[in-house]
Amino acid sequence: MSMRLSELASAFGLTLVGEDREFTGLNTLEDASETEVSFLANPRYRHLLGATRACAVIVAQEYAAEAGCALVSATPYHDFARVASLFTRRESGFTGISPAAVIHPEARLGAGCTVYPHAYIGARSRIGAGCEIFPGAYVGEDCGIGDGCVLYPNAVVLSGTEMGERCVLRPGAVIGSDGFGFVRAGEKMQTIPQIGAVRLADGVDVGANSCVDRATLGATSIGADSKLDNLVQIGHNVRIGEQCLLISQVGIAGSVKVGDRVTVAGQAGIAGHIHIGDDVTIGPQSGVPSDIPAGARGGGSPFMDRGTFMRVISLLPRLPELHRQVRRLEKELADVKRLLQDATGRCPERTEGVAGGKVPRTD
Repeated sequence: MSMRLSELASAFGLTLVGEDREFTGLNTLEDASETEVSFLANPRYRHLLGATRACAVIVAQEYAAEAGCALVSATPYHDFARVASLFTRRESGFTGISPAAVIHPEARLGAGCTVYPHAYIGARSRIGAGCEIFPGAYVGEDCGIGDGCVLYPNAVVLSGTEMGERCVLRPGAVIGSDGFGFVRAGEKMQTIPQIGAVRLADGVDVGANSCVDRATLGATSIGADSKLDNLVQIGHNVRIGEQCLLISQVGIAGSVKVGDRVTVAGQAGIAGHIHIGDDVTIGPQSGVPSDIPAGARGGGSPFMDRGTFMRVISLLPRLPELHRQVRRLEKELADVKRLLQDATGRCPERTEGVAGGKVPRTD
């Protein structure tokens, strides 16, 4: 694919500053060739503007002069994402319903669906228009899948799950697996049946090998346009708001309520039955044992506000030194106590009656 920079600027509302050239793709500032467009979203890479070979760079107005040929944008990263959509590769050229797919006679498929060989769709499930269901994908009974959804290879949607429009399940994602419900009954473990469901709103994206457990009762739910990275675990009866970002290896225990626009960074763990307010940011490897109010930013285990967390982090490299200092001070204090006891014949804790309540000099 090739097009001119002026065409790109017109299509996406950008301002072209510099020579109108033809380009064929996108790349990073470091690796771009003379026929590729790049972008600058993080100022820490500003120094690469002078060295890049890119034919043009999508940048904010303040960096346009340094870029040489620039596509000026108010939101460079957002506009880069929009431009990148022009170069998205289809996973396969297959279209239509494969005779090698297994589709129950009571299932209903909307217009323009593509179902690959060896996919399975169960009884009474409803598949919206324009959906793509790749090989090995499984849709159980009584599921509802909205228009324009994509189920990549080996994605699993278990019975009773409801998905909105434009949802994406990456390879190996599992929606509607049983929640972790067990109770000790004497010498045995009793399984608690998980008879609830999962509800995904429009635009939810679930990463590869991530799991969203069905509820014990009611529904586990994920709000519109929320995105789950790979290897994320969502426990039963969790409710996640809209436009949330859950990064790789996040784990959320059962019955947690997460507000809108919450970001949870990689490997963070959230204990069960707590509430996370709107617009919260939780740092990587955090442990969250209790509620977090709206707008909070922080990290650590246990979770603490950003200011406290940064102070703790700054102290961590000094812990060995501080430990040595404390041990030295403890030894010095013990020596002082011995000297006081030798000089007064009393324990240092009982010197109030000596020399008018004052500790005598020992030098």
